[in-house]
Parts: sequence; C-alpha cells; structure tokens
Amino acid sequence: MARYRIDITAAFSEAADEPAFVISVASRLVGVHAQTLRTYERLGLLEPARSPGNIRLYSAADVQRAQWIRSLIEDLGINLAGVEVIIRMSQRIQQLEQEVRRLEAERGARSRA
Repeated sequence: MARYRIDITAAFSEAADEPAFVISVASRLVGVHAQTLRTYERLGLLEPARSPGNIRLYSAADVQRAQWIRSLIEDLGINLAGVEVIIRMSQRIQQLEQEVRRLEAERGARSRA
C-alpha cells in the first residue's frame, strides 16, 4: 500500500470530530488496510462513530489518531500494547494540563478580587 500522509485536520479543522469517512477512505488516508483500523478499534485505540446502519464513520481526528498510531508502530517500532500505554499517558497529561489551567484561572480570579 502506498505510504503517504495527508494532514486532513487542516482541511477539516472546523469539523475535526465530525464523522466523515467510511472505513475504506479512512484506511487509504492512513495508509493501512481496513482490517488494521478494525483491529485498532477492537483494542480500544480508536472509537469511530457509527451510522444508523452500523457503518463505521471516521472523523478527521480519528484519521489523524490512526496516522499517529501507525507512526508509533512503523517508525518507532512500538507494539500495540506500548501504543495503548502511550495513548493513556497522553490522555492523562491532557487532563492534568486542563486541571493546571483551571487552577491558574482560579488563582488569577482570587488575586484580582
């Protein structure tokens, strides 16, 4: 399969979380077989939306995440278990960053009062 990377989030920045791609299109954008995306979903690494007919619909953010997963596996040699740990750690870091921003805003509001 051809290896190419497309930054679709720039084109779809306003609707990055809006389901837009069926699995065949998403897999071509990521550069993997459709079965690979199904595996990522089964392992909980991706969570595409579903249509009323139960068809997987991938958003631009889903495709970008799948490209990141593929990069971790192919470019850095990380296995799927390692990818899962990295994703969990990244999510935790984002949560902590949000908490820090909330606390800083709260502290700023107190100091102005």
